[in-house]
Amino acid sequence: MEDCIFCKIIKGDIPSYKIYEDEYTYAFLDIAKDVDGHTLVVPKKHVTNILDCDEETLHHVMNTVKKISNHYTDDLGYDGVDLINANGEAAQQSVFHLHIHIIPRKKDDKVNAWPNFDGAKTEIEDMYNKLKMM
Repeated sequence: MEDCIFCKIIKGDIPSYKIYEDEYTYAFLDIAKDVDGHTLVVPKKHVTNILDCDEETLHHVMNTVKKISNHYTDDLGYDGVDLINANGEAAQQSVFHLHIHIIPRKKDDKVNAWPNFDGAKTEIEDMYNKLKMM
């Protein structure tokens, strides 16, 4: 897609701090500088988000997410990672090219990557009956 910032990064039109690349995926540091090591993993094929992503592309993206996450924890001394993904405008997706955020974590790093929710408004059994796929 011509005006997609992530497609431009993949093509090399915009510089990036590349962490990893293979035939299907590209991973680079997020330039927001909000958390040390904040990494984005994107498919080289343009897809908007997980909702329109084919299974093969998603498989490659998640393999890369796992590979990088293992590298951060096994080789670089991080204690864990947060994985964050938003799908659609209502979910606060800001760039409409599928991407998974990897946030490397250390114990007691004081990073709060978990959202504060206001609380469910529907009884859990009602939600279960609405959402179940059986």
